[in-house]
Amino acid sequence: MWLRASCELSFHVTAPTAMVFMLRPRSDARQWVASEKYQLEPALRVDEYTDSFSNLCQRLIAPVGDFYISTEAEVLVAPTPPGDTTAGFDDVSNLPQDVYSYLLPSRYCESDRFGAMAQELVIGCVPGYGQVQAIVAWVQENIAYVPLSSTYPVSAVEVNARREGVCRDLAQVCIALCRALCIPARLVVGYLHQLEPMDVHAWFEVYVGGRWHTFDPTCNPELDARIAIAQGRDAADVALYNQFGPLLLPQRMEVTVERVEHK
Repeated sequence: MWLRASCELSFHVTAPTAMVFMLRPRSDARQWVASEKYQLEPALRVDEYTDSFSNLCQRLIAPVGDFYISTEAEVLVAPTPPGDTTAGFDDVSNLPQDVYSYLLPSRYCESDRFGAMAQELVIGCVPGYGQVQAIVAWVQENIAYVPLSSTYPVSAVEVNARREGVCRDLAQVCIALCRALCIPARLVVGYLHQLEPMDVHAWFEVYVGGRWHTFDPTCNPELDARIAIAQGRDAADVALYNQFGPLLLPQRMEVTVERVEHK
């Protein structure tokens, strides 16, 4: 399926501000980026680099005044592979080296505080994929998905106490519970076709049975086409933008995702 996704951001900047954006999807086995547009007003220098999680990052100095960013990408996305319910638990000693960081507690996924809870939730489950299914089912039943309910990142412990959150929050509770069982888990942000209300979306992936599997506690991962922009340990690694200076909030943000036909 071909998707065209766009994101527009506008700011009013009161002092020159160093910023890092994460707005460009990259091609990999699950998606091919056929074309892109990246527009800045006013035009200025951008330095791009790849971070330690293989995300494309754009570094710039936002000038004083009105500052506008518009991005668009046409992407051929592969269907999310059906979950392999037989995928078993991977012994930590056999994991690839680049997967180890997704076992550790992180700022928003305090897995070291979910050990007893995680063990209780998966009683009777076959280690691996079945445990993740049990975790997702519990989160869906016990933590309400409330779009636009959280304007800033909160941790898995906080979300578990509140019993509600946005897509990112539910995914991070799942991640913390998975890591508490020594199942590598990472947060992914991107675009989801037909998401309501339309916005940037977050889901998570786990490493079982020798590969990464997609899970989404708010949408069916096998029915909804998606474009991944960034992946990391939690929300701190995958923010669409980071600023280094006075608080700078977007005056406007608009996301669109539509299906397009290619001949």
